[in-house]
Amino acid sequence: MKLLGNVDLLTSQTAIKFAAFIFISVSFFYLGKHWSDRSRQLIFFSRQSPSATASYIPTVGISPNFNKEFNISALISATEPETESKPVDPVKNDGKPVSASEAHSPQHPPTTPPPPPVIKSYGIVDENGTMSDEFEIGEFDPNLVENWGNGTEIQEETKTEGATSTFRVKKFGLCDESMREYIPCLDNVEAIKRLKSTEKGERFERHCPEKGKGLNCLVPAPKGYRPPIPWPRSRDEVWFYNVPHTRLVDDKGGQNWISKKGKDKFSFPGGGTQFIHGADQYLNQISKMVPEITFGQHIRVVLDVGCGVASFGAYLLSRNVITMSIAPKDVHENQIQFALERGVPAMAAAFATCRLLYPSQAFDLIHCSRCRINWTRDDGILLLEVNRMLRAGGYFAWAAQPVYKHKQALEEQWEEMLNLTTRLCWTLVKKEGYIAIWQKPFNNSCYLSREAGTIPPLCDPNDDPDNVWYVDLKACISRIPENGYGANVAPWPARLQTPPDRLQSIHIESYIARKELFKAESKYWNEIVASYVRALHWKKYKLRNVMDMRAGFGGFAAAMIDNQLDAWVLNVVPVSGPNTLPVIYDRGLIGVMHDWCESFDTYPRTYDLLHAAGLFSVERKRCNMSTIMLEMDRILRPGGRVYIRDSLDVMDELQDIAKAMGWHPTLRDTSEGPHASYRILVCDKRLLRS
Repeated sequence: MKLLGNVDLLTSQTAIKFAAFIFISVSFFYLGKHWSDRSRQLIFFSRQSPSATASYIPTVGISPNFNKEFNISALISATEPETESKPVDPVKNDGKPVSASEAHSPQHPPTTPPPPPVIKSYGIVDENGTMSDEFEIGEFDPNLVENWGNGTEIQEETKTEGATSTFRVKKFGLCDESMREYIPCLDNVEAIKRLKSTEKGERFERHCPEKGKGLNCLVPAPKGYRPPIPWPRSRDEVWFYNVPHTRLVDDKGGQNWISKKGKDKFSFPGGGTQFIHGADQYLNQISKMVPEITFGQHIRVVLDVGCGVASFGAYLLSRNVITMSIAPKDVHENQIQFALERGVPAMAAAFATCRLLYPSQAFDLIHCSRCRINWTRDDGILLLEVNRMLRAGGYFAWAAQPVYKHKQALEEQWEEMLNLTTRLCWTLVKKEGYIAIWQKPFNNSCYLSREAGTIPPLCDPNDDPDNVWYVDLKACISRIPENGYGANVAPWPARLQTPPDRLQSIHIESYIARKELFKAESKYWNEIVASYVRALHWKKYKLRNVMDMRAGFGGFAAAMIDNQLDAWVLNVVPVSGPNTLPVIYDRGLIGVMHDWCESFDTYPRTYDLLHAAGLFSVERKRCNMSTIMLEMDRILRPGGRVYIRDSLDVMDELQDIAKAMGWHPTLRDTSEGPHASYRILVCDKRLLRS
């Protein structure tokens, strides 16, 4: 009985649950039907119960809402975000709604979704999130462009009773458009007109404006100027509007110098007049001719004379060779500008009547390929200048028509060249095809064994072969130091940090041994550049063309290499200080002598970074600081930077000048802290428009 009672209790509980479920289901059914009748019509599909007869045919019950149209858009909440996709009601051509049965017919296919928006890439990450080298540099950021105007504004600074008023320039105006490629000391038309003779190339040498008549405005950029294409792409192409000249394309396009690429670029196939098939093949040929010419080891520093667009030097860079590419500002006047726009070291310079601004024994190899120079004129005075700059044991490579053509006039020129080089004690190492290569002796023994009265003679022992600033060419052979200084340099890259022998011949006053001074300078700049890379993110600036305006022993340039910055540095040694150029070249670096009270021999907008350490506190005693700053603005690219590391007492005036030129200056403390007597002035140059 007890078991039966438990079963009854269980049965009664199950019945109650079942009854409750039926009640709730019916209630929801009637509530739903009541709501549907009052507000919306629901579509019901039914099926007849099958009969017991064999003639049962399944049917679909027709909804009472058949052939009615329903707009369900009102069911969608009005508060949905706009970014979500919304259903679109199908509509007939006559403007009436399409029924549900018609909407999916072949005559009314489903609406095609709109295409995704085009992804615009402005960096080096593509639409898939991967790094890519295929990107374009666009126009200047509007934040880096300023409407400047042409007028210069002068402000009266102070006026005291009985004293003359002083004035300062509040704002330097833009120069005329005709000056956008102006080089003051090479474009001095009035001085060139006064020359007594120009037959030896005097018009291509320096003729600077008189003091007080120099640059007093900001050289403008051409219309359409863009941030330069970064290295290494710039080796092969540059923006047309940055150097908007097509004469070289017309004159040299057939020799693979340069060609126009579309509407907005120049391309550089890598050829030259004497190496149409490319510089790489040409360099390989030179190495095969003379196996001792080991590029990137014993051959580190090269001079390319009559360089064109500097493809020879551009392709040597990948072989760890740095080349000073030079050419005059002649009928192909923009060749140096193209070279620098490509990111290749270059300067405007000419073999004429004065020594070039490089020291003795500077270059391991000097190259001339159809450079249009008569080396044998005036008892070989121009080749004697090559001999002065060529390192003892160095090579001279000449690719020209007299080497390989057999016309009488050209054969006579070849004989004259052979005779002259023999008297210079050069050895013809190899002549093959259109290239001849000579080697300079390692010492003076050959010179001393020549017959008495041989021309050219040895230079006077008192002649300083490193004295180059406005010094005339001399028709004599520069002596090789008896102690071997300059000839015994370590191979690259060891020579970068090896104190060279010629360190001992520099005229400087030092309280410690010179080798320790050399090492201390290298360590000092290495630490500073490392901090710039770490704290100021120098690597993100894509620096390429860099100038150290007061280079010392070249420690800053060496630090740039040690910190793996893909840039080259032109080391400038001011005439106001000791001549350290021989040490710079012995380290495997390049440099030049210069007086910062005058204009530099380069085109406008050719450097990304100008570095000046201790320059202004020295040079302000010789000339106005605004003269130097205006020259810096001329050679600095829009978007470029200036780092001035100098004493605190010059910083206020430098900041005022920087603002007057449209630069954006920021004064920073050195690592020694806020109480140090030195500061760092960092300036950003904007693109100025009139």
